[in-house]
Amino acid sequence: MEDSEALGFEHMGLDPRLLQAVTDMGWSRPTLIQEKAIPLALEGKDLLARARTGSGKTAAYAIPMLQLLLHRKATGPVVEQAVRGLVLVPTKELARQAQSMIQQLATYCARDVRVANVSAAEDSASQRAVLMEKPDVVVGTPSRILSHLQQDSLKLRDSLELLVVDEADLLFSFGFEEELKSLLCHLPRIYQAFLMSATFNEDVQALKELVLHNPVTLKLQESQLPGPDQLQQFQVVCETEEDKFLLLYALLKLSLIRGKSLLFVNTLERSYRLRLFLEQFSIPTCVLNGELPLRSRASDPEAGVARGIDFHHVSAVLNFDLPPTPEAYIHRAGRTARANNPGIVLTFVLPTEQSHLGKIEELLSGENRGTILLPYQFQMEEIEGFRYRCRDAMRSVTKQAIREARLKEIKEELLHSEKLKTYFEDNPRDLQLLRHDLPLHPAVVKPHLGHVPDYLVPPALRGLVRPHKKRKKLSSSCRKARRAKSQNPLRSFKHKGKKFRPTTKPS
Repeated sequence: MEDSEALGFEHMGLDPRLLQAVTDMGWSRPTLIQEKAIPLALEGKDLLARARTGSGKTAAYAIPMLQLLLHRKATGPVVEQAVRGLVLVPTKELARQAQSMIQQLATYCARDVRVANVSAAEDSASQRAVLMEKPDVVVGTPSRILSHLQQDSLKLRDSLELLVVDEADLLFSFGFEEELKSLLCHLPRIYQAFLMSATFNEDVQALKELVLHNPVTLKLQESQLPGPDQLQQFQVVCETEEDKFLLLYALLKLSLIRGKSLLFVNTLERSYRLRLFLEQFSIPTCVLNGELPLRSRASDPEAGVARGIDFHHVSAVLNFDLPPTPEAYIHRAGRTARANNPGIVLTFVLPTEQSHLGKIEELLSGENRGTILLPYQFQMEEIEGFRYRCRDAMRSVTKQAIREARLKEIKEELLHSEKLKTYFEDNPRDLQLLRHDLPLHPAVVKPHLGHVPDYLVPPALRGLVRPHKKRKKLSSSCRKARRAKSQNPLRSFKHKGKKFRPTTKPS
């Protein structure tokens, strides 16, 4: 289909209520994946679609799903209410996002189409109650869906008409292969299916064989990431691990990278080490720890897990550790430059990792063979003055400090857990012991490290950067004194310094 023949939403034969919801969301025209996938889906085709993260692929399956459900209810014979749509995703956060998107699109038909999210393991009882009402669409991870199928709180064999597997390339890597295979045994023999993925790898090919029937493959002629006008991608070679910490300190503390940043590492221990290191310099940081519930991982309501995260307005993605696979790079980089917003990806690489980085770039460049990851122009010798500070901070981040930081988060989760609330009501002594346990001290923070003296700022950057400076909080007594001074005309009076001019000339 040529661009001149591109279909708008209004020409897709959609229910007026869906069109109104799309208008309310500010979508003037469909994205490439939506333009190609929606008409094929409405024809009843199975789809295998590759589209980059942030390209609008959730709506690409949600719109036809809702349209098919509404059309069936409006024109088909009256049948018993049942679950007819199933959306499988690899994480709880993605389940929340999918549910939210479907509900937004169903704003004007909420009475006709109900959506349930059963991804949270701690809400099994309430989920069973919701499933008894037989929502039209159920969203969840394979393990949670399989659990409900095995408990007979969810039945799909006689009712399912549409299956969606979103972020298909992540499902097997997240360990859901066995659950998925078991789950498929509970589905009818005939149903329409969509596989949506950011990449096509061996796992996706295996899923295709399991789930799809004569699918149409949409391998869109677009980059897996936004172009250079929207997404700038850089690499910087650091000679040592210490240099990585030093460079990160300079980038953040001198505000060379501004706005919300996501820092990616390859292990949970590294994430705590990095957080404690940055806290030494009063740089606000949180760890997105998949082992803890969302509330414990970050106070930011936009937070999710590292892959599948949907932060809004992320300015930069920093690969502090080199991604283990090209696919991991794409998923990390896809967290910025979303919805036409600009973004930057900066990858730190050690000399021994350059060959692996080359493989990532080879996949990104495809047939173009051009340079994708530009060298980040930075003179490390200009920040040598900060090295002693970084070493000081790194010495403070011991294995014991990391252990205590993790224990502190677990303790906070125990104290604020809704599931343990009843237990603590019955066992108040345990709660008191937990509250009055020995305080944990993850790392000794040295306040002077939070300030950057002007003489340490590289000469080439003076006047261009503004190191983070915290305004001192006044004590209540100081605030009262300042207020009193401003209200006292004698104290607030300021002498202008004008010379007295006599009105008559001296005789």
